[in-house]
Amino acid sequence: MDFRNKVVAVTGGSEGIGRALVELLLQRGASVATCGRNHDKLYQLQAAFPGMPLHVLVADVSNEQDCNQFIATTISTFGGIDILINNAGLSMRALIVDAEVHAFKRLMDVNFWGMVHCTKAALPSIIERKGTVVGISSIVGNRGIPGRSAYSASKFAMQGWLEALRVEMFQHNVNVLWVSPGFIATNIRSVALNEQGQQIGETPMDESKLMSAEECAGYIINAIEKRKRTVVLTLTGKATVFISRFFPRLADKYIHQFFFKNGKLIK
Repeated sequence: MDFRNKVVAVTGGSEGIGRALVELLLQRGASVATCGRNHDKLYQLQAAFPGMPLHVLVADVSNEQDCNQFIATTISTFGGIDILINNAGLSMRALIVDAEVHAFKRLMDVNFWGMVHCTKAALPSIIERKGTVVGISSIVGNRGIPGRSAYSASKFAMQGWLEALRVEMFQHNVNVLWVSPGFIATNIRSVALNEQGQQIGETPMDESKLMSAEECAGYIINAIEKRKRTVVLTLTGKATVFISRFFPRLADKYIHQFFFKNGKLIK
């Protein structure tokens, strides 16, 4: 795919996988639009690529008006959208028995409804250009994980919605793709919500041993180029999906052992 002729909109592009996607796409010659909630991080991103075809906007994807504005300003700036990457996301680490319901709703607003609002707004342009819609899901979108119940629910919802969209878009030659990364070295765990809906501020994982955001972005771009349906990343992620599909009870046991110690959630 010649990205020099493509306009790509990436939600949540100020850090993590989103920023890695923005940087890689700009290097490939694409015109890129991205949004995020942090003005300073977006400014730093724009300052890192002076003179490049990069449009940034402060926006919260849980707000429908912000989503519509992001898509509208992208189209007015670049003339249309070829590829939409729904990357903005929020995680949560809390047991269901302890969690406040409003925290669950916050995750759905960002992870599911943010994707719905952005995709709905961009779809006419993507149909016109026979483009691609991408959802950055997770392994937890294939397998419910303890302590991540709301995160799992939001990603299951994402994948179901995108699968339906894929079939509806078949006649328009629009590709719909969802990517399920395993554990990736980003700040998503440190900014995850706790049972009260507040940021935890720390990660339970050794981030140095995880796949980098840059490597993950490379796999996503490759999947877009090949117009794939779905991609599962990392060996652990692929093993989790395989065992859960064919040996679900065994998966329950191993997952419990991985996430719990002495009856307490440790990861």
